[in-house]
Amino acid sequence: MKPKALFNWSSGKDSALALYKIMQDNQYEITTLLTSINEEFQRISMHGVHVSLLEKQAESIGIPLLKMELPKDPSMAEYQEIMSTTMAEVQAGGITHSVFGDIFLEDLRQYREDQLNAIGMTAVFPLWKQDTSDLIHEFLDLGFKTIVTCVNGSYLDKSFAGRIIDQKFLDDLPENVDPCGENGEFHTFTFEGPIFKAPIAFKVGETVKKTYPKPKSSSKDQEENYVFWFSDLICDQ
Repeated sequence: MKPKALFNWSSGKDSALALYKIMQDNQYEITTLLTSINEEFQRISMHGVHVSLLEKQAESIGIPLLKMELPKDPSMAEYQEIMSTTMAEVQAGGITHSVFGDIFLEDLRQYREDQLNAIGMTAVFPLWKQDTSDLIHEFLDLGFKTIVTCVNGSYLDKSFAGRIIDQKFLDDLPENVDPCGENGEFHTFTFEGPIFKAPIAFKVGETVKKTYPKPKSSSKDQEENYVFWFSDLICDQ
């Protein structure tokens, strides 16, 4: 009998490719998609995708969705409490492994492994240490389609939000931007590909600018806020 696993689903391209690979590998029974949701706005944390589109993805993939709702600005204590409650629910269902789409962020992997080891679970990383240029081309060659929902203004300008990732998009990326956006340069929503029974229908709405305060610094020249551009996607039912 294969061990049961949950998949940490962000709605984006790295998640989609990692899920595809773990399903092809067939070593685990993926019983649950787990996604963090901003409770107030009902959108996926960082990606900005509305929960209605997330639910359409899960329906098309055919794996039950578990939404972990977080307050707008949770403290670490609040986050840990909500996570502990969620993982207790997961473990009660016999799940022993947790799958992530991370590629090369060592500190993030260590954090995930430490948290899971503490409760007797094991982390799995199907994309770990693979070349990100190879991964994005494999993603496209497999027939996946994804749209940029959020860009970090420190790396990319507004024009990159709302674009479909294709070769032209990759050619337009500045040299300091990872082709998979692994450093948080951009986030995506995947709407078509081999893990879906049918494409996810949506319309592209307006592009919205949002700012977040930076940690205080002694440098007077430093900008006070981080700038992000979000392309709003509207569920087309």
